[in-house]
Amino acid sequence: RWVLSLQCKGSRNFMSALRRAVEVDFKDKDKHKSQGLYLLTTGIPDQETHTISAYVAEVCRGFDLQLHVCLFSVMEDVDSNAIIPARYANPTETAIAFKEIVQAANGRFHWFGEAGIFESDDISVILSEMEKANNYSQK
Repeated sequence: RWVLSLQCKGSRNFMSALRRAVEVDFKDKDKHKSQGLYLLTTGIPDQETHTISAYVAEVCRGFDLQLHVCLFSVMEDVDSNAIIPARYANPTETAIAFKEIVQAANGRFHWFGEAGIFESDDISVILSEMEKANNYSQK
């Protein structure tokens, strides 16, 4: 089941978007076998990571919900006409923050950009399984 897309309209107010998704889309949670949210983002949320992690952990337990994050790192300069976010972090700091949030939500983290895939929980699991299979076949 796909949920509606939430836009933060020029900001990265993650808490507001998550509250709206949970209140609107998951009130009929008993009708669905599994539910998850996918956050597609290019930067760090406006709120502090520890605040989001605590909220996400509580919400995900209450709704048997997983939050998955797809972080797309854009390599472009910010010009004087661009909207400057309330909170800034470089791509590595952003990835670390989202990994913490995803861990609290029992979800998966994927980080990619114009240069390709930087990190992906799914790909890491697949590579691990392939290494195990290779080791077993050599034995």
